[in-house]
Amino acid sequence: MRPSRSLDRTLPRLVLIGGLPGAVATLAWLWLQPHTPEVRWTVTVAVLGCWLGSAVAARDRATRTLNVLANLLAALREGDYSVRGAGAGTVDALGLVMLEINALGDTLQSQRLETVEAAALLRTVIGEIDVGVFAFDGAGVLRLVNRAGERLLGRPAEAAIGRSADMLGLSAYLGGPATRTSDVSLPGAQGRWEVRRGIFRQNGLPHQLLVFTDLSQALREEERQAWQRLIRVLGHEINNSLTPIKSIARSLRRIVVADPLPTDWHEEVQHGLTVIEGRSGALSRFMAAYARLARLPKPHPRPVLVAPWVQAITELEKRLSVVVVGGPPTVIAADPDQLDQLLINLVRNGTDAALDTGGGVRVSWRGENGDFELLVEDDGPGLSDTANLFVPFFTTKPNGSGIGLVLSRQIAEAHGGTLTLENRAGARGCVARLRLPATTAGLPQQRVPALGPLAHVMPAHKSTRDAVQG
Repeated sequence: MRPSRSLDRTLPRLVLIGGLPGAVATLAWLWLQPHTPEVRWTVTVAVLGCWLGSAVAARDRATRTLNVLANLLAALREGDYSVRGAGAGTVDALGLVMLEINALGDTLQSQRLETVEAAALLRTVIGEIDVGVFAFDGAGVLRLVNRAGERLLGRPAEAAIGRSADMLGLSAYLGGPATRTSDVSLPGAQGRWEVRRGIFRQNGLPHQLLVFTDLSQALREEERQAWQRLIRVLGHEINNSLTPIKSIARSLRRIVVADPLPTDWHEEVQHGLTVIEGRSGALSRFMAAYARLARLPKPHPRPVLVAPWVQAITELEKRLSVVVVGGPPTVIAADPDQLDQLLINLVRNGTDAALDTGGGVRVSWRGENGDFELLVEDDGPGLSDTANLFVPFFTTKPNGSGIGLVLSRQIAEAHGGTLTLENRAGARGCVARLRLPATTAGLPQQRVPALGPLAHVMPAHKSTRDAVQG
């Protein structure tokens, strides 16, 4: 609906047009009838005065009303939400307009209060958090910095705002990856920091936001906890071996210094030495297993045909016939030796679980969202404790070392993939999911050098199975 372009002019014209018939009829009757000149002129002046006065009064009323509405809207536009219009109500149209304008003022006042409070909260949070926050405009000029950012720059905000990123030494962080870890060297801090970069718009113009998070303290805390866990695990295993060795050595000392020697001293010494040898060997194997876990070499990817590789590994399991369900012809780029270690461990764990319930083990693979996914399913009792699956040296097997799954996950992550274990949905047992980036998936097999079923797995299988058992 478009309002009239000149209401203060149109309204008087409408009043004049509306009163024209009555005025003409009155004057015609007045001048055509036999009246005295005094009556004629008096009535004529009165009629014309009332007619024109009504038009002027209508114009003035419309002008005042429009001026009031304009003043109210101007106050709202200028942010003065305390002004209210009088005469608001539902009796007439003007009252309804005033009522709506007053309601609009209340709404805008409430919204401004919420905005001011939210902005104050945001400023407080940004000022108190222990991360450096910098906001740059499109020209690379600093527009906002918090207290942590001031400490990084070694200068107050007043001396930093308005300067370019080059002058502040931050221009290198306005490009490159959105999230990265960098060795930061600024006037107020040095060390390992995580740098995050984002884009936001203000007044319709793009700005960049830089967030610096100090990783040194977190890394030191993680390092301290790692050392504590390492010392606790090593101390536990070493004490478990040294305590019986010490006790048996003390007993053997009493035997050999006895005079005369006991009649069965030879058997006692042999037994004691056998126990010492066994405990020492167990401790040596434990330390060797931990060394392998800590020194996983960098993978050297080569094309691997998935079907022959899976078939070769499953044939090594003699306790149970592992079913190869199969999948589409696939070639992946991976380190064959490390991949063997991973799959041997998954198949062995599945077999151990299936033997407890008399079930089976199945291996399949597929493409999943552009990645390669291999599944090892078993019909065992399932997982009772999923929180400690990948904790080093945690095992539920009587003869397990507790490094098999940890080593397997390290191999998967070294290849840019993931390894997860979970209970099967709607059925008994567990499923292990190995997901790897299928960088060469789908290549024609005839273009890949032929790898025999045991070409890259046989030389290391016996030692590999011993290494990852557990």
